Amino acid sequence: MDSRVEPAVRVATPADRDAWLRLRAALWPGDAPGDAEEHAREIDAHLDARGEDARWPQEALLAELDGEVVGLAEVSVRPYAEGCETRDVGYLEGWYVAPGHRRRGVGRALVRAAEAWARARGCAELASDTDPDNDVSRRAHAACGFEDAGLVRCFRRRLDGD
Repeated sequence: MDSRVEPAVRVATPADRDAWLRLRAALWPGDAPGDAEEHAREIDAHLDARGEDARWPQEALLAELDGEVVGLAEVSVRPYAEGCETRDVGYLEGWYVAPGHRRRGVGRALVRAAEAWARARGCAELASDTDPDNDVSRRAHAACGFEDAGLVRCFRRRLDGD
């Protein structure tokens, strides 16, 4: 396959559920029993909620080459994002390209589609994040024009009893 072929990027449909689930599970594999079922529940909830008026929209974009779904971008609009100067920020929640199709423009095509999706919803910025140790993701973001907005350490505390 010619590595310069532009992938087709489109919004995921119910018919794409299995491909979406496969890519999502590869992006966020998890180690706990039930992680795959949780991915399936989230996808089904998204597909069931389609067309509802949501203040904070979200979508799944799929990249396809030669009839095969090889990439995923889950996008949303968040009220704000770290390092951004505007409100209602487009957010690249998850971004994945199957290993055999990397470095062929699939990831860049997904980011361009995410940018267009966010612009169509009035966003002036697109943000994303990755684990601090994920150098592959950091380099991919940089290659697509993202600027490092800094490292944020997150904390949590359970409130179900002390």
